[in-house]
Amino acid sequence: MGLPRMRAVVAIGAVIAVAGASCGQTTSSRRPTPPLGADAAPPHGAFCSLPGSVVWTTQGPRIVPGGDSGAPDLGWLQLPAGFCAHFFATVKTVRQLKFAPDGDLFAASPTRATTGGGNNGVAGVVVLPDDDHDGSADSSITFLGNLDAVQGLMFANGYLYYQDDTIVRRVAFREGDRRPSAVSETVADMTAWPQDRTHWPKVFDMARDGTIYVSNGGSQGDACESTGAVRGAIFKLTADGSTSVVAKGFRNPIALRCESNHDVCLAAELALDYSWTVGREKIVPVRQGDDWGYPCCATRDTSYAGTAYTDTHQAPDCSGVSAETASFVIGHTPFGIDFETGRWPPPWAGRAIVTLHGDYGTWAGARIVAIALDPQTGLPLPSSELSGAGTDPANMLQFASGWDDGNHDHGRPAALTFAPDGRLFLGDDWNGAVIWIAPIGLLP
Repeated sequence: MGLPRMRAVVAIGAVIAVAGASCGQTTSSRRPTPPLGADAAPPHGAFCSLPGSVVWTTQGPRIVPGGDSGAPDLGWLQLPAGFCAHFFATVKTVRQLKFAPDGDLFAASPTRATTGGGNNGVAGVVVLPDDDHDGSADSSITFLGNLDAVQGLMFANGYLYYQDDTIVRRVAFREGDRRPSAVSETVADMTAWPQDRTHWPKVFDMARDGTIYVSNGGSQGDACESTGAVRGAIFKLTADGSTSVVAKGFRNPIALRCESNHDVCLAAELALDYSWTVGREKIVPVRQGDDWGYPCCATRDTSYAGTAYTDTHQAPDCSGVSAETASFVIGHTPFGIDFETGRWPPPWAGRAIVTLHGDYGTWAGARIVAIALDPQTGLPLPSSELSGAGTDPANMLQFASGWDDGNHDHGRPAALTFAPDGRLFLGDDWNGAVIWIAPIGLLP
């Protein structure tokens, strides 16, 4: 696999049954996972009873016997007791994960360089089937090739939508397709708006009302102008392929995900590099008319240090900047978002799960956090890593860690998505490992 082999961890006794062939099948039900003790064994038929699963207990990780001896080590991960992880596949430079309606996992693997990703992607979109339901992909099949700059993926309206550099394309998708069954067509060309060679990823998702949103990055050197020119932004796609601005003031909106219960879409904004004194990375809602401040303002009522309008030379007016509720230290880099759908036990159920890519060069801060959402609105409750923010620590809980051990040998958490069956699939865009995580009592 090109990754370190599994080091020895304590084996769970043979009393644990191996999950049957039904494991891995998707279900539309949202049965909550029954509460189990932190040191309980995974019940018969649970995903975590699959051979090769690493189960976390209060005494540390334990491995379910019988797995692939060549699978990479996962024992370095730090998960809450009562959860397990399982290696699924290797996809170099995996930058996006999405499930098809038929339950197959699709991954975007670009080759265009990024400042914080790995190398040697496949320049395309691959499908990772698990037909034998053993918890690992049977193969990696190139679904679409010749895509140097691909990150955005979405299944909607009977199509697979995907990014081809500045173009949003789609191809008809039929259940069971592992090769295109039709010719791709262009949905929208984003070149009408400023493009940045570094912040090239376009990500998109569909809201409950059918609106498709797509992100466009700004540049680190964007000028602060009193006119509020649109550069980095979230756009709305119309049926004729045209685009209109929904929200502006972004430097690099690297992730975007919608959930249906409250018709809420959230985006991850990577703000001005090196602006530690006043800057902050953000998780923000996608709302018509919002201005998130970049390149003039770090947050509401606060401009970036030393910044003035280049055309008037006056201090920026930051009073109209939208106020974020979820924020991170500059460089910790929120990179992927998805919504837990009610299959996990408390306190993790119903939260927004966010990967943090970590500081470039050191990977400090790389981990997964769970952000509490307002049960009425679905918006993030006030939560922050920033010193003195005064938010309730329970609103942002650390869920998984271990990547920033100083050795750079475990990759960086990047793309993530929940499967319909409740498992969290996670991609590492440095080493290329795709794994899944589940509570020990989660049943198909």
